[in-house]
Amino acid sequence: MTIAPDTPRYITRHVTYRLPIIGRMAREVVEGPVDNAFAAIIGVVSAVAIGVLIWGYPALIFSALLAAALMLVTLVRITLG
Repeated sequence: MTIAPDTPRYITRHVTYRLPIIGRMAREVVEGPVDNAFAAIIGVVSAVAIGVLIWGYPALIFSALLAAALMLVTLVRITLG
């Protein structure tokens, strides 16, 4: 099964851009200046730090499990091309 020529290749990106708040932030990171990517990284690190301060060790474990799952998905996407 192949993708039709007029179908966009990144369907997940199209769906992500349609989400109200997350879509705008994702579009700014992908299509905006380089500073937006660094601001997104700082925001994620700050959110994890605040989660650890509020909920403690379980927030740290949850963020580590999420990072491991994202890395697995990244490796699968690299392998598939």
